[in-house]
Amino acid sequence: MKIYSVTDAEFLPYGRVIEGVPTEPLIKALQATPLSAETVYMCEEPLLQQLPLVSQLENSLYGGMPVQLGWCNGHNTKLNCLEYHRDSEFNLGTEDFILLLAKQEEIKNNMLDTAKVKAFYVAANVLVEIYATTLHYAPCQVSAQKGFRVMVALPKGTNTEKPMFTPCTQEDSRLWARNKWLLAHPQSNEAVSGAVVGLTGNNIDLENEI
Repeated sequence: MKIYSVTDAEFLPYGRVIEGVPTEPLIKALQATPLSAETVYMCEEPLLQQLPLVSQLENSLYGGMPVQLGWCNGHNTKLNCLEYHRDSEFNLGTEDFILLLAKQEEIKNNMLDTAKVKAFYVAANVLVEIYATTLHYAPCQVSAQKGFRVMVALPKGTNTEKPMFTPCTQEDSRLWARNKWLLAHPQSNEAVSGAVVGLTGNNIDLENEI
């Protein structure tokens, strides 16, 4: 699988690199978060949330909307699922990492062929915006020894408890958490746990690509 860079033109439909935001305090706090052999997500991290920089991020990234700063840390080489939100997500890593991405408009008949997925390399300390229409999920490691620590910035409340309501659209069945629509691969743990299977094709694994 070809691995592009977020500095390549191929990334333009999926997101953009953000310049001008002071990332050093974020990186320092992120380095103090735990790293396990698995992939672990925390929607809001106190070490990040208490930084004075948060108010600037709320204004610069979300136009004044309340923001939650969390992380996705660990080790991973597989696609497993794709998700999307109604808002952009911002990622920043202490180490180099890879994102597996697709476009929401590539969903056909409520399914997405994983052949549509592209891989993008993100260098450490580079802040990237992943557009709301971009399907994404857990990062993939570049180094098995280092794994990844990736900040995940989203509007406050995203990825928390799923709202309880009576579904009225086809898309409602994909809602997996608050502001989180999920398409699972049949081989994923999420599918076993009841997530809607929305991916067809190979469950992409970058283990032999990195």
